[in-house]
Amino acid sequence: MRELILNWPRGRKRAVVMAMDFGLAASAMWLSFTLRLDAPHRPDSYEWLAYLAPPILALGVFARRGLYRAMFRHTGMVAMLDTGKAVGVYGLVLAPIIWTLFSLGGIPRSLILLHPLILFVLVAASRTIAWQWLASRDAADIRRLVIYGAGSAGVQTAAALAGNQRYCLMAFLDDDPTKLGRSINGVMVHSPKDAEQLAERHGITDVLLALPSVSRVRRNAIIAGLQFLPVRIRSLPGLEDLASGRVAVDDFQDLDIEDLLGREPVQVQQEWLDQTLNRRVVVVTGAGGSIGSELCRQIAREGPKQLLLMEHSEYALYAIHQELTGWSDRTNAGLEVVPLLVNVCNYERVSSIFRQCLPDAVYHAAAYKHVPMIEANPGEGITNNVLGTVSLARAALECGVERFVLVSTDKAVRPTNVMGATKRVAEQVLQALAASEPEVFESAVPERGNGRRTRFSMVRFGNVLGSSGSVVPLFREQIAAGGPLTITHPEVSRYFMTIPEASQLVLHAGAIAEGGDLFVLDMGQPVKILDLAQRMVALAGRTIRSADHPTGDIDLKLIGLRPGEKLQEELLIGENPMPTAHPRIIRAREEFMDWTTLSTHLQTLLEAARSEDAIGAREALQIIVPGYVPRVDSRQPH
Repeated sequence: MRELILNWPRGRKRAVVMAMDFGLAASAMWLSFTLRLDAPHRPDSYEWLAYLAPPILALGVFARRGLYRAMFRHTGMVAMLDTGKAVGVYGLVLAPIIWTLFSLGGIPRSLILLHPLILFVLVAASRTIAWQWLASRDAADIRRLVIYGAGSAGVQTAAALAGNQRYCLMAFLDDDPTKLGRSINGVMVHSPKDAEQLAERHGITDVLLALPSVSRVRRNAIIAGLQFLPVRIRSLPGLEDLASGRVAVDDFQDLDIEDLLGREPVQVQQEWLDQTLNRRVVVVTGAGGSIGSELCRQIAREGPKQLLLMEHSEYALYAIHQELTGWSDRTNAGLEVVPLLVNVCNYERVSSIFRQCLPDAVYHAAAYKHVPMIEANPGEGITNNVLGTVSLARAALECGVERFVLVSTDKAVRPTNVMGATKRVAEQVLQALAASEPEVFESAVPERGNGRRTRFSMVRFGNVLGSSGSVVPLFREQIAAGGPLTITHPEVSRYFMTIPEASQLVLHAGAIAEGGDLFVLDMGQPVKILDLAQRMVALAGRTIRSADHPTGDIDLKLIGLRPGEKLQEELLIGENPMPTAHPRIIRAREEFMDWTTLSTHLQTLLEAARSEDAIGAREALQIIVPGYVPRVDSRQPH
């Protein structure tokens, strides 16, 4: 019934409300007579005018004051004040009419005050009842909420919840002993130790973290203490937006797995970034991808002279270009952002751009990276990841680019898949070029007067949370769909890092590179994918269905390792890694072929890739990458 009424055309709704107000005005007049005369009133003669004229007048005044533009679903104190003002105006206009009828004989003068007061009570009550009915939900749909944090943020959050029929605030949680046992607007403050008891007693469905200034370590500890409760944990949007009304309760943010795996922010060495990025011409390849786009955002904040976005996907390029130009306009940064639709394998196009723009730094994030996809299409993966790197490196040498940073992967370490092997080849290309003479390419004579050598470096790290094709967004989709969550193997584990942290460290690593450096980022401890799935289900307020818990919400389904996948990833091939000036960046020492030998094998590899000779391509990869042991799926083309 509610949905039927809410879907009525606006004109029909307005007509119903006006008819209701007409009846309320007439009823208010009857009540006024009855209360004044102390007996049920029966109108006679000209007294009928008192029953007809005021309702018509009330409709006119209410319409003029905008009462029929209001929505009952959003009735509140402001709407009540508007109603009071409209009734006040109505009373002033009605007074001469009542006085005239009094002069004609018998109508009580007290109706001048009594009738408007009764009318206000009836109209306000009708609006409130309609609001409660239309905005109400079934009891099963009401979310029982606890706010973690009884400070100013928690109080403002509680105020934002007032009047919202979807949520019922049951308690505050806070670890400040001075606040425990106190009441905030009738809601008690409890210790976090009482969370489980509160959840059972009140059927809590949601916990909202109102802790905008707490450290990452403390935040992680709080979430860890709550994650095993059958509740949905969410965080607070920006207080400025919340207070200004730009953020509604529905904008409370679901916690991401970053809140459990993320670490304290990277220690920024601003002088490093200023030296390598400020007032420089910077190129980012794969600028529309997960890492590439975040590199662009962080580089933009360092004030480059020009930021060149190189991307093969038209839509991805459009999206990041729009984002950065919009940011520049809003902040008056004056950033020049150049969108370049480029295939990095096209050496002529890349070289032309470099000769025209003379970049100071290149961050090469463009790559095919989805392991099963490259296993099924090895030729394309090899061409894009290897030839693309060679083309960019050659153009960089020709134009005397100061810094060239390759974004690599932990899958390059003793790879079992084509993708990882191609990234190790790309690393070796840069290692070999850094160790060779500058004239390795006939055209590689720097055009700049200083004849500077390009400092090639590589930055290797594991999975980034939330990147396209990673397990985290897949799990999010599967949880939203009610499951099942697909897991390849119960023992599979991966290193994880947030996209902003990885991008920040890539920029820092590029700044300290001396030439030929292979950097490995400190990824912390590896995480089992099974544990990751269970944490994400818990954060969503769901439970795992199993033999021990058959009434759970979501199934876990083991599907087996995919072609080319390993149980555990590694970050280092060689031994004795060396520390750097940054605590989260390690310098690795790993063997590589000299350029003369490598270039010969590269020709064989690329010829096999172009001719779709998958067996020959894998054999060439095994020669270049000694640790490469392919796991080939018989269903794939060979």
